[in-house]
Amino acid sequence: MIPRYSRPEMTAIWSPETRFRIWFEIEAHATTALAELGVVPKEAAATVWEKGRDAVFDVARIDEIERVTKHDVIAFLTHLAEIVGPEARFVHQGMTSSDVLDTCLNVQLARAADLLIADIDGLLAALKRRAFEHKLTPTIGRSHGIHAEPVTFGLKLAQAYAEFERARARLVAARAEIATCAISGAVGTFANIDPRVEEYVAAQMGLTVEPVSTQVIPRDRHAMFFAVLGVVASSIERLSIEVRHLQRTEVLEAEEYFSEGQKGSSAMPHKRNPVLTENLTGLARMVRSYALPAMENVALWHERDISHSSVERMIGPDATVTLDFALARLTGVVDKLLVYPEQMQRNLDRLGGLVHSQRVLLALTQAGVSREDAYRLVQRNAMPVWRGEGDFLTLLQADQEVTAALKPEAIAECFDLGYHLKHVDTIFRRVFGSEK
Repeated sequence: MIPRYSRPEMTAIWSPETRFRIWFEIEAHATTALAELGVVPKEAAATVWEKGRDAVFDVARIDEIERVTKHDVIAFLTHLAEIVGPEARFVHQGMTSSDVLDTCLNVQLARAADLLIADIDGLLAALKRRAFEHKLTPTIGRSHGIHAEPVTFGLKLAQAYAEFERARARLVAARAEIATCAISGAVGTFANIDPRVEEYVAAQMGLTVEPVSTQVIPRDRHAMFFAVLGVVASSIERLSIEVRHLQRTEVLEAEEYFSEGQKGSSAMPHKRNPVLTENLTGLARMVRSYALPAMENVALWHERDISHSSVERMIGPDATVTLDFALARLTGVVDKLLVYPEQMQRNLDRLGGLVHSQRVLLALTQAGVSREDAYRLVQRNAMPVWRGEGDFLTLLQADQEVTAALKPEAIAECFDLGYHLKHVDTIFRRVFGSEK
């Protein structure tokens, strides 16, 4: 985690203090369940809660113990015993380290997912507001980077809205899949701990019971979680690249907000660069990169090994913290995006009407011209305009083969911009519902 690309609430989930607090809660809830089953004294369970509930776990002390034990959970339990006293001997009865580690990791991932879902909600709100603001702002649609046919800027944002709605749904599903608990003991057989303990801990920690664990929670769950984060990051990059293209000097239909006192270049005072969306492109690459090691973690030896552990200690914090920051940054970009409708119109007009070529093509076919001949006629008049030699409408109306099929006024009707926007309302209803 790099502070430059971190936000406090998400970072706090992965702090040692939070991790040890979750470990304590898992152990204390398990001890309570064991007490209810008569395995340990109820007084001992009460003492664990009484002395541990408000305790400040000393990270430095735990690290000191671990340097000797070479085992993080044992180091924590040793420190907990220093706080709780003799009753601590009843903690961790029948449990194994993975019960604590895996359940804790899933608590952290579920909490991280909650923040990410809230982030997307904020982004969706910004996208919706700007989409309706520019619902009927005409602009050129591009395929292969080349002018194609007219769209609206609102439709561009509506597309992004629909994509991030899918992202939200995937995150909700990923959260549900990752939020499981395993308190099943060595090799997952419950030989030394009653399954009812697991059920109790799961309920208290807001998780569901892992149907079958092998001392570890199956890592296909984690692979799916990080894969979803990678897909969300790809959607961030898609919208970011659109903004970067629109901000190019030759296009300049929209650009990132440029604040008072901001500097674009150390050498060139005139520069206004798309630094935020370029940054988002890089961050998206990082989040995607964490999906592969998560998938490689699925294959463990027999019931368990710890080859996944070092990976997850890195990708858990890094992927969620980075994506949280990226979503917040993208929301700010959308919210403050500078939009230039006049430049959009200038770019629409730049090719002298060529963006209406398909409508002329269709009108000719409907007038009885074969598609092959209609294409030839339209392209014959389009290519000079592409080279800057004339106006498309004028050339078409002067072409006797074209006017033999279409009257000049019928050709002119093909150049109506509104024709391309007639179904914008339909698309908006599909994306946003019946809201105006």
